[in-house]
Amino acid sequence: MTARRSKQLILITVAVLGLWGLTGVVQRFLTGHEATNYGSYIPWGLWVSGYIYFVGLSAGAFLLSSLVYVFRIESLRRVARPALVTAAITLMMALVCIWFDLGHLERFYEVFTRPNFSSLMAWMVWLYTAYFMLILLELWYELRVDLSILADGTGRLTWFYRLLSLGFRAESHSGGIEAAHRQSEKALKILGSLGIPLAIAFHGGVGALFAGLMARPYWHSAIYPILFLTGALVSGGALLLAVLASGFLGDDKEIDGAVSLLAKAVLGLLVFDLILEWAEISIPAWYRIGAEYELFKTVLFGDYWYVFWVIHLLLGAVIPLVLLARRPVGRGAAGIAGLLIAATFMAVRLNIVVPGQITPQLHGLEAAYVDHRLVFHYIPSLFEWSVMAFVVALGAGLFYLSTRILPLNGREPVQSS
Repeated sequence: MTARRSKQLILITVAVLGLWGLTGVVQRFLTGHEATNYGSYIPWGLWVSGYIYFVGLSAGAFLLSSLVYVFRIESLRRVARPALVTAAITLMMALVCIWFDLGHLERFYEVFTRPNFSSLMAWMVWLYTAYFMLILLELWYELRVDLSILADGTGRLTWFYRLLSLGFRAESHSGGIEAAHRQSEKALKILGSLGIPLAIAFHGGVGALFAGLMARPYWHSAIYPILFLTGALVSGGALLLAVLASGFLGDDKEIDGAVSLLAKAVLGLLVFDLILEWAEISIPAWYRIGAEYELFKTVLFGDYWYVFWVIHLLLGAVIPLVLLARRPVGRGAAGIAGLLIAATFMAVRLNIVVPGQITPQLHGLEAAYVDHRLVFHYIPSLFEWSVMAFVVALGAGLFYLSTRILPLNGREPVQSS
């Protein structure tokens, strides 16, 4: 299949997901949570899983961009701009997911107007806000020279580039364009250095939020913040690998070099993440006691065993390991491996969120009351998946639009036609 056909297939898929997703969004606004399959005993479902999944993609993409801005790994220079755009868009997707999960959508702003300073969730929202503003500032410094050059052009979007450049003109800058580039590099190093602990804090904080729930033995583990961070790097790096290999950002030797290096990094991160996962599961399995052991048995051998063994382990780990271990790694193999890891990592997040809620907190609670909302089993409804499809289509559409109008590949948009 040619690169052009691949792009067309991706765009058609995104369009179909978007149309299906719109039906779910309309239903969400009209009927609220009535068509969801979670309830009083299991209040966190697909959308919460999607929230931590997309937050991980964002943190991972941002931390990889810092390899360029802070640690000067120039062979990944072509990754930097797409990584910042990806970090911004996936953060928006995460917040849209959790927004749909709120009981009162219209009250989201009250975390700012009526803050609870003892709430870890409130602190996370404030960290997200600071992180998003930092990404936008980094992206502006990265693009400002090219935006100012485009703003002096005669194209249809000249007005748009003038708006984004915020009045900055590289040619009139003291010292000219080269001096403006050097100033941007210094600013990006400072901002990237600030962003590293911020990204670690907010995504590690998500892991700490789960780990701090002592009443849930499945989550109450000191390794959770580390698992969340390594998962972010694996999934975020895999997503960028898939984007680079797809050809949406160009097709040249520099891209090939970035794909090759990123493939090695994702391979190493995936192996490390699997080692941590083995440590998390093997210790309870060795002693065969405790509530967490029973829950791990449910994950591995329960009704939804295939989520772990087929979707996560086979499609998301074994096949990518085989593809990435080849030398040399072809662009097609790297792209397929990245896409498989990034897409199936949602199964990892579901296996974190759902199993931790399926054990009654009081013995016999499951039989004390009878109602369709008072159950200890959960599988997402088609309605929930349709809303998730909307979020995915929204993010993919925003990224495609950014490749059309932003100079992610230099002074010209990646696809100017």
